[in-house]
Amino acid sequence: MQRLRLFIPLLMFVALGLLLGRGLQLDPQALPSAMVDQAFPQFSLTALGTDESLSREALLGAPALLNVWASWCPSCRVEHPYLQRIADLGVPLFGLNYKDRGEDALAWLGQLGNPYRLNIADVDGTLGLDLGVYGAPETYVLDAQGVIRYRHVGVVNEQVWTQTLQPLLLQLGWREN
Repeated sequence: MQRLRLFIPLLMFVALGLLLGRGLQLDPQALPSAMVDQAFPQFSLTALGTDESLSREALLGAPALLNVWASWCPSCRVEHPYLQRIADLGVPLFGLNYKDRGEDALAWLGQLGNPYRLNIADVDGTLGLDLGVYGAPETYVLDAQGVIRYRHVGVVNEQVWTQTLQPLLLQLGWREN
C-alpha cells in the first residue's frame, strides 16, 4: 500500500498531461452553435440610431451575412475594411451592434464607413443571447428564408471569405454584382 502511494503523483501527472495534450489538438475557433440549421430567432429591436422597429422579417429574401460587432471591439476594427469590400461585391450584410452605446457605434461608423444594409441595436444583448454569441466579432450566414447555415467566430478576412463564406453564399444562391 505504501508503494502504491508513491505512484499517485506520477499517475496524476500523466492524466494531466493527457488532458492538456488533448486540449492542444482542439481548434479554438471551432465553437459549437446550436443555432446552425435553425431559424434566426424572432426579435423586436430598433435600428441603430433610429426609432425604426426591426424584426426577423427584415433579414429575409436573399442569402446574407449578419455580422455581430461593437465599437469597443478591437477585432471588429480589424475586420471592418474587409466587410466594406464584401458589401461592395453586393453581399447583403446586416449588422448586429452588440452591447454598445448607440452614439459610440454611430461615431465609429461615421469614421470608418458603414458597410451594413441595416444595423440592429442590441444594447442589452438579448438577441445576442438568443443566438449564443460568445463575443464580437461573429458572422452568421443566413439563407433566403432566414435559416442560419453557418457561424464564424473571429475576424473575417480574405481567407475566411474565399474559403468559407463566399462558397456558402454561392451555394445558397447569392450572385456577385
